Amino acid sequence: MLLYRPLAFFAAPLAALLLSPEPDALAWIMLGLVTFIGAIIHRYSDRYLDGQAAKGRYAGWLLATITAVSMLVLAGDLRVLALAWTLSSLCLHQLLTFFAERRPSQLAAHKKFLLSRVADVAIYAGVFSIGGALGTYEIHALGGRLDALGAAPVGVEVGAFLLVAGVILRSAQLPFHGWLIQVMEAPTPVSALLHAGVVNMGGFVMIRLADLMGPLAGPQTLLVVFGAATAVLAALVMATCASVKVSLAWSTVAQMGFMLLECGLGAYGLALVHLVAHSLYKANAFLSSGSVVGAHVRGMLSPRPPSYGVFGQQAAAAVAVLGVFGAGTLAWGQPLADARLWVPGLIFAFALVPLMLAAGKGKGAVPLARQGAVALGVTLLFLLLHGVGDTVVPPSADAIPDAFRAGLAASLFAGLFLVQSVVSARPESRLAVWLYPWFAGGFHLDELFTRLTFLVWPPRYVRRAQGTPSARVDSQLRRAA
Repeated sequence: MLLYRPLAFFAAPLAALLLSPEPDALAWIMLGLVTFIGAIIHRYSDRYLDGQAAKGRYAGWLLATITAVSMLVLAGDLRVLALAWTLSSLCLHQLLTFFAERRPSQLAAHKKFLLSRVADVAIYAGVFSIGGALGTYEIHALGGRLDALGAAPVGVEVGAFLLVAGVILRSAQLPFHGWLIQVMEAPTPVSALLHAGVVNMGGFVMIRLADLMGPLAGPQTLLVVFGAATAVLAALVMATCASVKVSLAWSTVAQMGFMLLECGLGAYGLALVHLVAHSLYKANAFLSSGSVVGAHVRGMLSPRPPSYGVFGQQAAAAVAVLGVFGAGTLAWGQPLADARLWVPGLIFAFALVPLMLAAGKGKGAVPLARQGAVALGVTLLFLLLHGVGDTVVPPSADAIPDAFRAGLAASLFAGLFLVQSVVSARPESRLAVWLYPWFAGGFHLDELFTRLTFLVWPPRYVRRAQGTPSARVDSQLRRAA
């Protein structure tokens, strides 16, 4: 029995591999990632659900989900990719509703189910529109067919917009994010599987279709708009979360936005590195969330640094990282004559500011040396991984973003940096007090969608409650009033 369960698990990706065409480097990387994370979650689930009566049913749906995701990453045909994506969503739904008595979990899964079905319509319509316009559904042939035509046909443009819309819905981008935050009532290994694997598939699909999406400015711009706005707003909300798991959920929303932004800017190699790193980190974060609570509480109780000089320290840290990044990029042989190529470096510098500030704590020359080592080490690592990512997903001239996309991304992240700096420097200021309820409430973007969900198709337990005598009396009293 001890050998049977691991063999049964590894049979799922193996079956998907046998049914696929010759996998490329991207497929091998993703299959290894899915198998590794899936095996860890499978082992963790065995202990987590020990004693549960429905443990066997859970294991079956877990294997089915891993198999569907493996089929997705190995698919060489657009239709197979879309079908595997739908199957992974349907199998995951059974895991999200494992605890039937938890109504918040049921509601979140219900909202996700509705959004996924709308996304399915957009994705299938996009797939058939692109395949019909280019005369093929083979993923590796799409870019060549588009290059041969010169200008993109209307069917390809429309299909690409529909695919991007489906990816936005599936990736929990604002304002369609509420289900990902509220699904924390599901079992912890299911949350890890969702955040570390399934929700990342939107970024993977964009990376897989890089040759097709790169020359299409319109769909790329849509990715930048939704991705950058989601990353910025979710980062602001995450700063106010007291719950560790909710903070991790908002972090996933922000990271998905960041990943789609990278795809929209044409940095597909960087998006691949980001996807792998985020999957590994988020799986570890959820499966070890119990031990993270203590560190989170200690951070909240630690004395706040004096407000003076905070903004200057953050600005200096950003400038230092950006300078090292620019020098490293020039040494790598990548000229930065085009200002648009500085956008990834600028965002990268802003993202490293908290790490730089943490390394700079203390007195004397030691903190400065630590900051220099962090800036140099992380920049070299970034360039190395970026080179590896570009080897798997070769960049093209069409991938360089236009001025609007680059300027929009830079402006939004500069605004995020400014707001976070001001709030950190003056947490008791009138601006911070006014902004806090908006951040803590997630900008109240999910309430309208929840009401719409109840109106279009309420969950099963709500429909049962609406049929009770007390609910009918309440409804009559409201109409009379």
